[in-house]
Amino acid sequence: MFNTHRPKPDEVEQLMRNAELRDELERYFDESISRVNIQHLTLAAENEFLACMLAWEQAPVLPIYRWFDPELRPPRPDALCNEDLHGILWDVIRRLFQQRIVLDFTDHLDDRQLYCTIFRDILPAREKKLDWPNNYLHWDCTGPSSDPEVWLRYYASEEERQDWAETYHQPLPPSALPPHPRDLPHEP
Repeated sequence: MFNTHRPKPDEVEQLMRNAELRDELERYFDESISRVNIQHLTLAAENEFLACMLAWEQAPVLPIYRWFDPELRPPRPDALCNEDLHGILWDVIRRLFQQRIVLDFTDHLDDRQLYCTIFRDILPAREKKLDWPNNYLHWDCTGPSSDPEVWLRYYASEEERQDWAETYHQPLPPSALPPHPRDLPHEP
């Protein structure tokens, strides 16, 4: 019996692109790539996935302040009075979002604390600058330590709090509303 299926021009292009992407990714091949089950993806979805992986592998690792042209170098926190700080903070937040950097869990911090976190922790952090349309870098502003108290106190749902208490057998901090609610830009 003969197979009379003739590939459409788009299918041929997708197959060619797939081979091209696989060739490019071969030098990066490791167990993380082989663990992904692409058998259930369409060829177009597989190509999208492979292209995203290639973009990740080739993305430069840069301090976040260097993601900007010119570099994002806001004034030192101790050089700002409270009146100037608020406007500069929101300008920096908007600029971070333009680079698809989303600040999560900020409402427990006052403006100066948030600005210091951005200045001290976020801007100098070395991260992959992945230029991919729907890729966002989420920055958890609860702090660099693994102490979950801030998250448990201000952000965790009651169910998450109870799950944590049962898992870790430790007392929960009292639940509270964050003192500095903000309407920050977020991932669409």
